[in-house]
Amino acid sequence: MSTSNLSVQLYTVRELLTEDTVGTLHRIADIGFTQVEPFGFLDFADGLRQGFAETGLTAPTTHQGFIGREDLDTVFATAADLGITTVIDPHVPAERWQTAEDVEATAAALNAAAEVAAKHGVRVGYHNHAHELESTIDGVTALEYFASKLAPEVVLEVDTYWVAVGGKDPVTLLPKLGDRVVALHIKDGPGTTETKDQVAVGQGSLPIADIIAAAPNALRVIELDDSRGDRFQAVADSYAFLTTEAFA
Repeated sequence: MSTSNLSVQLYTVRELLTEDTVGTLHRIADIGFTQVEPFGFLDFADGLRQGFAETGLTAPTTHQGFIGREDLDTVFATAADLGITTVIDPHVPAERWQTAEDVEATAAALNAAAEVAAKHGVRVGYHNHAHELESTIDGVTALEYFASKLAPEVVLEVDTYWVAVGGKDPVTLLPKLGDRVVALHIKDGPGTTETKDQVAVGQGSLPIADIIAAAPNALRVIELDDSRGDRFQAVADSYAFLTTEAFA
């Protein structure tokens, strides 16, 4: 079964990755993954480069904070060198999602960064948490308002779990955001703010099949922010669940 639409956010196995980047990538590949999503890739570039070469893994997306950085050319050139085509800023604090002016400023920063990224053949995106859904601007969630202010080439990675934590239905939200959504963070659990409550995909209460059906062309990125169990085993269990016939 094809795994071309499946990836894993390496933050899930961050301790292992820090101890042995190349060895951890081998373990990920042994599960069956062909793609990964690094985080803070500038700190792991050499290990990622070696690991990709040895395993054949690729990274179509990555998390890397870049809003407000002055070395954008370095960020995007390094991404391009690693074969990464989409650099996603993973977090803008909640206090910057409370007014239209602040949200518009963040959108403007993404739009400006996109122009720099394009010189390197890279695009930029943004990844949400709960607070972008908890805030309302002009009658819509701050995330939807934000999306309306983005340049066409700027994309979104929707963390469907944090959408639910933020009190919104990801199945309803995703069609509103449309084709701008190029990737989903797929995680499971009871939808609480306690990250240790998160479990392997398919073992929680989120409607995973319906969420994926709401954005069928988006890359499906497995992630656990934390868990009470072994997170690497949860990655393997999530992979097994998402590669069943139901998700082909």
